[in-house]
Amino acid sequence: MNGLILFVAFIFILWIGSSIFIPLLVATFLWYLINATATYYRKLFPACEEGKCTISKPLFNLLSTLLSIATFVGLIYLFVTRVRPMFHELLVAMPEIQASLNSLWNYISDTLDIDITSIALPNITSIVSSIGSSVAKLATSMGMVIVYMIFMFVEQSTFHKKFAELFPNKNHSKKIRYIIQSIDENMKKYLFMKTLVSGITGLISYAWMWILGLEFAGVWAFAIFILSYIPTIGAIIGCGLPILFAAISGATLNELVLLALGLIGLQIVFGNIIEPKLTGKTLNLSTLAILINLVFWGLIWGVAGMFFSVPLLVAAFIITAQFDSTRWIAILLSTDGKIPDKSEE
Repeated sequence: MNGLILFVAFIFILWIGSSIFIPLLVATFLWYLINATATYYRKLFPACEEGKCTISKPLFNLLSTLLSIATFVGLIYLFVTRVRPMFHELLVAMPEIQASLNSLWNYISDTLDIDITSIALPNITSIVSSIGSSVAKLATSMGMVIVYMIFMFVEQSTFHKKFAELFPNKNHSKKIRYIIQSIDENMKKYLFMKTLVSGITGLISYAWMWILGLEFAGVWAFAIFILSYIPTIGAIIGCGLPILFAAISGATLNELVLLALGLIGLQIVFGNIIEPKLTGKTLNLSTLAILINLVFWGLIWGVAGMFFSVPLLVAAFIITAQFDSTRWIAILLSTDGKIPDKSEE
């Protein structure tokens, strides 16, 4: 009974504290991603080769981190100057798109001689406005996100010292350090590879839509990139949006087929074949567990919760695998029952 009360209290705290936890999660996500990118930059441009170092390690680490930050600033600038204006144009065109969707709905009803007009169509304008409000709300909290990130970068060099003081017992310290290191390595690998694969998928999708002459190709490509972080349904929505838009925009059957084949094919190749090979055992997670976790965090934090559902599940998977009392949870979360090895006491 006490356990149930604690669980309900925990859920309530997560829900009511979303305005604090979500910016912290965003900051942690970006901090991890920048550090992961810096790590791969260090692998691409090693400071030391064959025992000869051309630059000191602290300076090399600083330069690689600055290069990683510059990369993300450049991507943000590209989004603001190229993609953001398309979002504004799309919002202006929403009433016309809604009218076209209504016409398509009526046409399908008449063609199939089935009364589906009674089924309420979603109000796209309201949905887009709601999403825009959520994005605007997140944008207003970016100041808090930046502050969190600054302190994370400033204090990350002292994490090990604080850790040693928190866990003076060597056995406990060794286990906790192993858990944190496992989460850190797997999370960096997952976030970097996921972002890389999603970015490539978005770029190729943009090229394909641009070749086919689809309007607002940049918006749909950005949506595919962002939605790729949401497991299963993200890919479906990401592909469905441009296909639906093409259908109500008067595209021919051949154009629709080519668009669908290209976008779905890219999701299959990159999402189901390439990404699992790059992430390796990081995501040895049951599909059912991922879906339940997706719904759980979606109910608590909405779209933001769905976005972070997989990283949170990866952390839970690694932690529960390290203790005898919770290893059964890790086994249930896994795809095939194989879970990370425990650290030795």
